[in-house]
Amino acid sequence: MKAHSNRRSRNQRWRGRLLSITTFVVLLLLWEAAVVSMHVRPVMLPAPSDILYELWHDTAWYLSNAGYTLLTTMAGFILSVLIGVAVAVLLVSLPWFENAIYPVIVSVNSVPKVAIAPLFVVWLGTGAEPQIAIAFLIAVFAIIVDSAHGFRSIPPDVADLGRVLKGSPVDLFFKIRLPCALPSILAGMKVSISLALVGAIVGEFVASQRGLGYIILSAQGSFDTARAFAALFLLAAMGVMLFSAVESLERRLTHWRHLS
Repeated sequence: MKAHSNRRSRNQRWRGRLLSITTFVVLLLLWEAAVVSMHVRPVMLPAPSDILYELWHDTAWYLSNAGYTLLTTMAGFILSVLIGVAVAVLLVSLPWFENAIYPVIVSVNSVPKVAIAPLFVVWLGTGAEPQIAIAFLIAVFAIIVDSAHGFRSIPPDVADLGRVLKGSPVDLFFKIRLPCALPSILAGMKVSISLALVGAIVGEFVASQRGLGYIILSAQGSFDTARAFAALFLLAAMGVMLFSAVESLERRLTHWRHLS
């Protein structure tokens, strides 16, 4: 029965992916036809064929810059998960910490990150550190909010049972609190992985000589629209890949929620 359910779930996922790919290809064909039939100038909107040629012509260069953006994104994302979950635990466990720190977290999150990005360049230099810091700052709020919600959503009877069985605080955390909060933590991770990518690009806009954000900025200065769209295509593909990776991790760690 379980094997049948898993096979059906896999078939549904593959059908969904095939439908997504088909839709994407159809949209590209419509885009190509519209640009050709309406004689749109390439500087305004390049055809998908021109964008794909641009990617093919400088594949190694684009992949190198995409790899740099991916590394800064993942560094910011991992930091946001580690620090965000730790802060959420403190918020739930210590009322005074929540009263003191949570308003500060909300106020910092309300400030546009583009406005404070130049400060990170002053503080951290022009290397990868500012991009990682901005990616972390943009992504961490979703982790904190969803993780705190998950830790607060533990059924009272389950928590009482752990106390009756005289479990240590460490046992209660790893065997009850963390598993119950895991779906919410993973939901926050799915949001924050996309936000971390946005943060990395914002950091590259401000100060970087590498990355997809740098390509877009330099292409804008030279009116090379095909190059800018090529970087955008890679960003979109990277975002889908990262989101899918977190979604796959969610299915593995919370497999019981996907059984029918």
